[in-house]
Amino acid sequence: MYSIGLDISKSTINVYVPYNDLDLIIENNLKSIKSLYSKLKKYYKKELDKLVFVYEPTSNYSFLLKSFCANQNIKSFIVNPKKSASFAKVIGHRNKTDIKDARLLSKMIVTAKNEDIKVPIINSVEEELKELIACYKLIIKQQVIAKNHIAALKAKREKSYSIKELESQYQFLKKQELKLIKQIKSMIKKDEKLQEAFKNIQTIDGIGEISAIVLLSHFTQYPNANQKQIVSLAGLDPIEKSSGSSVKGKTKISKAGSKICRGTLFMPAMTSVRHNERLKSFYDRLKENGKHTTVIQVAIMRKLLIIAHSIYKNNEVYEPNRI
Repeated sequence: MYSIGLDISKSTINVYVPYNDLDLIIENNLKSIKSLYSKLKKYYKKELDKLVFVYEPTSNYSFLLKSFCANQNIKSFIVNPKKSASFAKVIGHRNKTDIKDARLLSKMIVTAKNEDIKVPIINSVEEELKELIACYKLIIKQQVIAKNHIAALKAKREKSYSIKELESQYQFLKKQELKLIKQIKSMIKKDEKLQEAFKNIQTIDGIGEISAIVLLSHFTQYPNANQKQIVSLAGLDPIEKSSGSSVKGKTKISKAGSKICRGTLFMPAMTSVRHNERLKSFYDRLKENGKHTTVIQVAIMRKLLIIAHSIYKNNEVYEPNRI
């Protein structure tokens, strides 16, 4: 098995080819990827079927490569970004450069299980869902910006032309949000598996349509992530700062993950505590142990994410007595 490491960015792909220990840089376009594959054919000849492309899923930037692998029947090992970061620490990979990252990815083949190495399958519904979610994120971000500007201007005076224009823009963005949600739900209905998962996630107390959409998108983006990884990819993993006996900081969440995923879990966490006896008991227990309200809220959010992920992976509905 020959692992080709590919570190993908917006405009380029850094490639490590074990044959003759080659480091290459190609453009991130179909023509360059085809040219790379032609070179690999010359290098590996009859052993071409032993090639494995190893790369991280970098949103839209990796789609072209993934699609090419699917069309050309090239086996791939798509690496969870958190897993590659952990692997880098283990082998003492401290200097982060694109060339070194490509080499690191090539080495990560040793961590792959047999079922991890396969020809990618392009699900057109899932891909379009990712695009719609990205558009949804952008609109929500624009709403927050507009709302903050309105609040800042109203601190000076109640009415002005600028306030009127921004309020008009905000209302337009709200309408666009509703249109997008409608389109996303329509897209989910086209895939029986996604539709069932969408309904199952909503059986959790406090999880509505918007939260279910965001969680579903998060899970489909990282299909091979385990429980710990899916929490980390949402930025809800705890980070403790301590060194010896003299340095001891407060434990915080990393926030090194999906911001929209964290944001969408806040209200469901508060709602679930009021309607779910087991989560309420969990909340009360942490409160009795002297935990700060914010810490408890994050713990509930993390637990909801784990429950939703379990439901998604196992194709189940939520059962309150199983947490």
